[in-house]
Amino acid sequence: MTSLRTEAFVAQSARWPAAGRHVLAQFDDDSIVVYQAYRPAIGRFAAEHGYFGGEFSLERMSWIKPNFLWMMYRCGWATKVDQEVVLAIWIQRAAFDQIVAAAVPSSFDDRRYPDRAAWEEAVKGSDVRLQWDPDHGPGGEPLERRAVQLGLRGDVLASYARPWIRKIEDITPFVRTQHAALARGGRETLVTPAEEVYPLRADHRL
Repeated sequence: MTSLRTEAFVAQSARWPAAGRHVLAQFDDDSIVVYQAYRPAIGRFAAEHGYFGGEFSLERMSWIKPNFLWMMYRCGWATKVDQEVVLAIWIQRAAFDQIVAAAVPSSFDDRRYPDRAAWEEAVKGSDVRLQWDPDHGPGGEPLERRAVQLGLRGDVLASYARPWIRKIEDITPFVRTQHAALARGGRETLVTPAEEVYPLRADHRL
């Protein structure tokens, strides 16, 4: 049903960190998977053509999430309006590293910037926003662990929308199947994309 590598949720969640800021993702030496959810016109175009076009706007910030369950929380397992089509997007791993290296927090962080003015200047000069939010379990319950989402705009978004993409897959059928399994049998029956903690480079100041 999907070309994602999958694993029982209870097995892999036992290995994940319970707290702290971690990028959970499915990746290999060449690529990393990120998730987005769109209305059908945008999502289906992307899945059919292998890039973002049609009604997709390069003028608006677009947020990517490498953590599957964080995407499920945000889109309500493909039930929220204008988020009915869930996409798995394989992008070049080197491109993802470039995105993370350019990321600037959405809010002022005094651990990274000496003052608010320095942060505001960094925001103006970057096409990538960084946001950490509470990660969520399969039923939507908040966790101590934090999940990352990255907002793209400008030249970075233009590169993400087409040249950086390896593959796009509409995983909505998989999402709906697993949501139904969760409702019927609980998390013991849930299967999710296999994810591990992504190794951050020295210039990844998350």
